[in-house]
Amino acid sequence: MTQGAGGAVAIWHDIASEGLDEFYAWHGEEHMPERVAIPGFLRGRRFIATDARLGFFNLYETVSADVVSGPDYRRRLDNPTPRTISAVRHFRNVARSLCAVAAMTGTAQGGLVATLRYEVEAGHEARHRERMMGEIVPGLAVAPGVAAVKFLEADRTASGYVNAEQRARGAPNMVPPFVLIVEGWADEGSFLDLVRSILSVEACADLGISSDYALEFFRHQLTTVAPGRT
Repeated sequence: MTQGAGGAVAIWHDIASEGLDEFYAWHGEEHMPERVAIPGFLRGRRFIATDARLGFFNLYETVSADVVSGPDYRRRLDNPTPRTISAVRHFRNVARSLCAVAAMTGTAQGGLVATLRYEVEAGHEARHRERMMGEIVPGLAVAPGVAAVKFLEADRTASGYVNAEQRARGAPNMVPPFVLIVEGWADEGSFLDLVRSILSVEACADLGISSDYALEFFRHQLTTVAPGRT
C-alpha cells in the first residue's frame, strides 16, 4: 500500500435526458482531453451507473494533491469554452471533491468500480483514517477480483471554490469529505457482493461513517490519458 500518493478529482452527477447526446459528444471530444492536458493531470476516466443514485462517476488522477488546488486547474475552470457552458447546463445533482490520495494499492485498472462517498461523525476522523488505512484498504486489496483501491480525503476549501463552470450551471455542488474507490476486474455480481459485505451498514457504522453515505457501483466507459502517456 502506498500512502500520500497523488491527487484526484472525483465527480458524480446526473445528466438531464435531453442533454445526454450533447454531454457524451462534449465530454469525449473536448472536456476530458482538455482536462488531462492541464500540467500534472495523468488521466481521466468516466463510468456509468449500474447500481447508483447518480448516473455518472468521473475520476481524474494527478501527480500530486497540489495540482487539484493549483492555478493551472483553477484557470481552466474559470475560463470555460462556449461548448462547456452549454453542456454543463444539463448537469444535475453534482457531487465533486478535490482530493489528496491518502492511501492506494494496486497497479491495474478495473472495468467495474464501487465508490463510497461519505462523512465521518465528529470526533471520529483520526481513528477512522487509521482503520481505513490499516484495515479496510489492505483487506479489500487482497480480496478476489479487486484490481485497485484508493482512499481519498477532500480539500474542503478548494472543493468549495465556486468557479465559472459551476456558476454557468447555476447550482451548488455537494462535497463528500471522504471517498473510497474499489476497482474490480471479475464477475460483476461477485464484485458487488464482495464490496457490499465488507462495506455493510454495520461495518460503516462501526467505522464512524455517518448514516447518509452513498455506496454506488459503476461500469467503465472511457479513459483519456495525458499527452505523452500511455
